[in-house]
Amino acid sequence: MKFILTLCTLLFGVAVFLFFGLAYPHHLHYQEQFQLFLFDSTYVWDVVKLPGGVADLLGRFCTQFFLYAWVGALIIAVLLSGVQLLTLRLVSWGRFYALSFIPSFLLWLFLLDENALLGGVWAVVLTLLASWAFSMLPRSGWVPRILLIAAIPVLYWMAGPVCLVFFLLQAAGLNGKDASPLDSKVKGATAWYGVVLVLLVVMPFLLSYCLPVATGNLWYGLHYHRYPTAFPVLLWSAALSVFVLTLIVRVCHSWAKTSSSSFLFPLSTFLLVMIIMGSLVWKNSNFKAEKVMKYDFMARFQQWNRILETINTERPNNQIGVTVQNLALGMQGLLSTHLFDYNQNGLLGLLPDIGTDATSPLPTAEAFYQLGMTAIAQRTVFEAQEAILDFQKSGRCYKRLAQTNLILGNYEVARKYLSALQKTIFYRDWANETLPLLGDEKAIAKHPEYGRLRRMAYKDNFFFGDHVTSEMLQSLFLSNTDNRLAYEYLKAYYMLTGDRENYTKLLLQYQ
Repeated sequence: MKFILTLCTLLFGVAVFLFFGLAYPHHLHYQEQFQLFLFDSTYVWDVVKLPGGVADLLGRFCTQFFLYAWVGALIIAVLLSGVQLLTLRLVSWGRFYALSFIPSFLLWLFLLDENALLGGVWAVVLTLLASWAFSMLPRSGWVPRILLIAAIPVLYWMAGPVCLVFFLLQAAGLNGKDASPLDSKVKGATAWYGVVLVLLVVMPFLLSYCLPVATGNLWYGLHYHRYPTAFPVLLWSAALSVFVLTLIVRVCHSWAKTSSSSFLFPLSTFLLVMIIMGSLVWKNSNFKAEKVMKYDFMARFQQWNRILETINTERPNNQIGVTVQNLALGMQGLLSTHLFDYNQNGLLGLLPDIGTDATSPLPTAEAFYQLGMTAIAQRTVFEAQEAILDFQKSGRCYKRLAQTNLILGNYEVARKYLSALQKTIFYRDWANETLPLLGDEKAIAKHPEYGRLRRMAYKDNFFFGDHVTSEMLQSLFLSNTDNRLAYEYLKAYYMLTGDRENYTKLLLQYQ
């Protein structure tokens, strides 16, 4: 029987692993690019000093590994399997064994949202770990009471308001297989738990006067979701479902009992829950956003051949996809000759207007960067980073800002970004390799990327508005006629606007 139950947990973990590794990998890449985890004491303190900071720090630490989707999928699979195992420890589930997977499934649904943060999952894990630890303490005497009243503020600081579930489990006597509901044997237990509840309610009000944080965030969590004002319904549903389900099992404990040899009922209900919840996960998955994130990821790592293979299989019909498609065609010298072989979105598919969000400007900034419009690319990336909803920094943006400042000769600014990247795991080697280039004009001139982009840059300054014009592209091309990407984009611009006169003139002069 124990082997069968362990196998069920393993199957669940494998399902989570394969889903995020095969069907949702670019959601993980998306999460990684909007944070910058630093191995720095100041950074760590800035995170952990707020309620829920420990869970948030653990979430950020794990999210940096999402740069490699399969590693991220493994981390999520382990966490969700851990939630199921910790839930299983709370009561004797018996026939209700399959219900112990519901909190993990709800967390899975929560993570389908690209703005859901892993710190929320860690908050649930920390809360369940504390509940499991308290399940091994005696239910009577002053020691557990004192530990409980001490644990509430500590757990609130570590996990945030999700720790309410810990209190509910304690108050209802559901924490431990031998505990009794409401624990009537403990004299004065009701009054004592009332005192603890008051403490739990008063803490957010007191902290709102001490911390520069909105009171509402202290109630539903600071670092559970990227939108500061969003209430993470699925996360709270997952956390509270632990309490509700354990209460149901405790009330129906006589019927829940099953013999050690009877595994057919738990196994069949597990398969039923897997089918129902699995279908909900698949139905609520945003595969349209996954495709958009895939194009952005390929552009980020300059996978031009892979982009061409992808657009030949499925034509992109969204702004980001079309922007990346045209950039890949231009980088391969195919833009003007194959422009109308693919879906276009007018000029917005070539060089879109810069949005005010953190996502859509990045592919456009990549096009600016490759064209040699370095200052414009720098401004676009900086504004995209500042638009990150939870005010974090971005490893992707820091790297690009270091590159653009190096090309523009702003070496001290570039050094600031590189120094920060040196405190990371996955950007450290690149930062160490780039630092010696600062101030070394000869080395930069010989560099295959930075030297080329310097030569392609504008020779004269001008005011850049929100719209790229043909004059901007013409000036860029005339400043260096070897800039074949600018030539491709200028021809494509004339073709999309139907400007036959300038298109013909360009062909006669430079072909």
